Amino acid sequence: MSVIIAGTFSVPAVRLGEFRPHMHLMLEASRKEDGCEEYSYAEDVLVPGLIRVFEVWRDEAAFEAHKKADHMAHWRAAWPQFDVSERRLFAYEAVSQTEI
Repeated sequence: MSVIIAGTFSVPAVRLGEFRPHMHLMLEASRKEDGCEEYSYAEDVLVPGLIRVFEVWRDEAAFEAHKKADHMAHWRAAWPQFDVSERRLFAYEAVSQTEI
């Protein structure tokens, strides 16, 4: 059963340029993890600084390992410096996938 993570977090638009390298590092490290099938961020077109998150993990064990990865600790430690706020992420369990 795959685990899908979807949600948002906010970075003040004026800080986004400074924060972008941290986002790149997080994406690169997470995408290399065993069990990571998708990991992406996208800035909302209408709301500057609103970052949309989408992740797909092979299973719960892969997602649990991700949460304990060293790069996660570094990622979270950077948030206060860049005023990251309004983090709202949700986990979904997917039993099947159909292309539409």
